[in-house]
Amino acid sequence: MNNVLWQPAASKDRLFARADLLKKIRIFFEQKEVLEVETPILSHAAGSDPSLGVIPASYQADSHQKEQTLFLQTSPEFAMKRLLASGSGAIFQICKSFRNAEQGARHNPEFTLLEWYQPGFDEYQLMDEVMDLVQFVMQSLSPEVIYPKEKWQRYSYQSLFEQHLGINPHTVELEDLVDLAKSTIDIELEHASKDTWLELLFSHLIEPQLQDPVFIYEYPATQAALAKIEINSERIEVARRFELVIEGMEIANGYYELTDVNEQRRRFSYDQKVRLEQQLNQNPIDENLLAALQSGLPSCSGVALGLDRLLMLICKARSIDEVLAFPLNRA
Repeated sequence: MNNVLWQPAASKDRLFARADLLKKIRIFFEQKEVLEVETPILSHAAGSDPSLGVIPASYQADSHQKEQTLFLQTSPEFAMKRLLASGSGAIFQICKSFRNAEQGARHNPEFTLLEWYQPGFDEYQLMDEVMDLVQFVMQSLSPEVIYPKEKWQRYSYQSLFEQHLGINPHTVELEDLVDLAKSTIDIELEHASKDTWLELLFSHLIEPQLQDPVFIYEYPATQAALAKIEINSERIEVARRFELVIEGMEIANGYYELTDVNEQRRRFSYDQKVRLEQQLNQNPIDENLLAALQSGLPSCSGVALGLDRLLMLICKARSIDEVLAFPLNRA
């Protein structure tokens, strides 16, 4: 029997490329005097976002204790915000994160995130820093894949839908979205929300067209997650959130962070209501995060960047498995 699954999926060159990428990231943040931190992967609480599948883990202190259900983090966001509220200043972290029901050419249930927070930054200043980081590591590790500054673009979420699909995502009616999706991507869903249809249309028809680096901002307020909401120049309520897409692939997701504890609790409660409607588990709310917000989270912006996907760009890999030592099927 010739079992090759014991061997790493990534080539030796790509294993070295990962090590070099981690070194360059740490050099970048050291030059900017951003503190590297480490927070727990296991937590008593879990994210409430219905779109994120959380992986539970059983823990038993000893054989006489009752088992507890803990949760593998989907990102280090909540714990890092507790550090920010305690006065840490600018921080970054490179860590493993976990998401259920995510596996494919761009997804592995265990993946590596780079997440960082800059007090005093708005989302546009953080976009600048994300661009600087990507250019810095590309210049060092993959000069032939450098994206010069003139290639980087910024579009509002609305402008991309208008340009590619001829609709305003903020004002379009649900039935019109459904008709458009059925006629263009041949997908049928029952009882799907407007945001679900928008996300499907974006991922199938718009995102693949974005080959040069593009920052997308001013998402619908209903897609705010943990971002602040504002009224834009067209008098539309939007989320102060951005995503970076390169070569048709989402690389980073950032927020001008919500600091209002009452609004955060309201969003958690709303998420739990949606989870109930979708027959999902009611995950424990992170009261430690809410206490940190109550004590005072500084005005800041934060971003999560997928390092495995960035490495795919650097190595010109077509699948995330090609840059992982041991993806799930070899773990």
